[in-house]
Formats: sequence, C-alpha cells, structure tokens
Amino acid sequence: MKLVTLSAIAALFVSVTVAHGDDWTGYTYSSVSTTSAVKGMNRIVDRVGKETDGELKIELHLGKTLQIASSDITQAVGDGVVDFAADFFFSGSVPIARVLNLPMLIENDDEWAKASSAMEPILQKAFAEQDVTLLGGYRYPEQTIFTTFEMKSLGDLNGHKIRVTSPEQGKFVEAFGGAPITLAGTDVPTALERGVIEGVLTASAGGAKNWHEFLPYDYRFPVNYGNSMIIANTDAFEALSDKDQDILRKIVSEEGPETTAEFIEDEKVQQQSQADAGMKITPLKDGDLAMAREKLTPFWETWAKENGPQYEEALKAVRAAIGK
Repeated sequence: MKLVTLSAIAALFVSVTVAHGDDWTGYTYSSVSTTSAVKGMNRIVDRVGKETDGELKIELHLGKTLQIASSDITQAVGDGVVDFAADFFFSGSVPIARVLNLPMLIENDDEWAKASSAMEPILQKAFAEQDVTLLGGYRYPEQTIFTTFEMKSLGDLNGHKIRVTSPEQGKFVEAFGGAPITLAGTDVPTALERGVIEGVLTASAGGAKNWHEFLPYDYRFPVNYGNSMIIANTDAFEALSDKDQDILRKIVSEEGPETTAEFIEDEKVQQQSQADAGMKITPLKDGDLAMAREKLTPFWETWAKENGPQYEEALKAVRAAIGK
C-alpha cells in the first residue's frame, strides 16, 4: 500500500511538472495587437508550438487583460504568476539595466549592438537573481520629443511638463528646464487634453502611434532608446527538455532582432503618416547633440556612482564597448 501511494504521488508530481512545462501563460505589456511588439510575440508563440511539435504551448495575453501592473511584469514572471513575458518596464525590478537607457549614451544602431552585447552577462545575472531567465529582447526606435507646443531647439523645453518613462529621461528633461512627469500610458491622452502634460518622449512607432492626434509637433532629437526584455520563469524554463529549451532560445534570438527591424521600418511609415496628417516635424538643430552630450555626460558618472560599484562597472563596460 505504501509503495502504491508513493508511486501515485510521484506520478502526480511528474504530471504537474510536465503540465507546467508544456502549457505556459504568456504576457506582454502592450495592449494593441497591431504593434510590432505584439506581432513579434505572436510569432514566437506560433513558432514554439510548431517547432516543439506541440510539446510547449504558450497562450499570450495582451497588456491589461491580466491583473498585472506594467511595472510588475518581471516580478510576476519570477513569482510564476506567468511563465513567459515581454517586459518594457523591467528596470524597476532590474535597475542596472537602465545603463542602456541613459540619455545621450547610446546614439545609433552600431553603438546599441556593442553596448547591449557588453551588458548581456550582467543582465543575465541580474534577472537570474529574480528567478527569471533572460532569453532575449528587442528595442524601439530612438525616443524623440513630441509636444503640444512648437520646438525648434532643446532650449524650448524650458518651463514645460513632459511625460517620461524613467528617472533617467526625467534628468534629461530637467537638464533643459523642463518638468518631468511619470504617467501610465493609458493616462497620457487625458493628461494631454487637460494640459497636465505638454509632451512625451517616445517614438513615432511607439506611443505616438496611438497619441499623435494630441501631439502636433515632433522635434527629432534622439534622447535615448527604449527596449523590452523577453523573459521566462526559471523553474518553468528548466522544467523543459533540453531540446525545447534550445528551440525557445533559438526562436527568441531570431524574432527579437526581427521585431527591432520591424519597429525601425514602422518608424519611417508612422513618421510619414503623422506628417501627412498635419504633424510638424522639426529636424535636429545644429549643435544640440554636442551640447546635450556635454551636459549629460557627468550625469552618467554621478548616476553610476550613486547606485554603487556594480553600476560603475556596467557603465565602464558599455563606455569601453562604444568608445565613449
């Protein structure tokens, strides 16, 4: 009787483990199915089901369809509330990742590739400390300045309230006399209508895709890049067979860059569409880039020092990789 009972318990344990490994709950911060971010995640889900011959199935839920705050996605993955996710707001859980988002540090695609490669082992370790396995990611186009007032240079930020998505973006706005305000994306349209904010830092293919009707001006100053991490619960990932782990990693490594490429292409399309709809797009003023870089460089060093030796080492690694 004892042997039967133990066997039954063992069988139950195996069945639960297999079910958890085979049937995953996925989540993305984005609530709009037509964005490149969601399209990329859907491709991952579809490919995983096919290439594992149905051994791993992921049901993807869009943002706001589960009771998970955008800022809590990485924690929800680590806690096993969901097994798999794309997280744009991961820096609250893994703040060292914000090195990649420091304003004026990374200014082009080549620098991004070198910097993200330098940060990869640091981020792998940081996510692992949250019981999360980092599989890959994608990035948005450069974040520029969309406003309700006309801008011809960075000096025109002075005295205006700008929505930001990180303290580092906030420091940029403050450096030019503006007032940074943090708001959830769902609150942006109402805040613009009521004058609570007068602008946002985003991409044409990002927030401006949804909010362009409230934002008649775009000053094409590249403040920084925003990126999303594609992550899995470590216990769930390790419960997969080695074969399925390899398949999932391979698919994410291919679809992450593809999503980035689609965002870059969509940026051109959306920028033209917004211009056709009446948005005034002002090109970068000569001298603004050099002036902003000189003003923000000391902030990188202060930011890293205030956060501790690990941050200083991470910043040092990135700067060495991009030659700054």
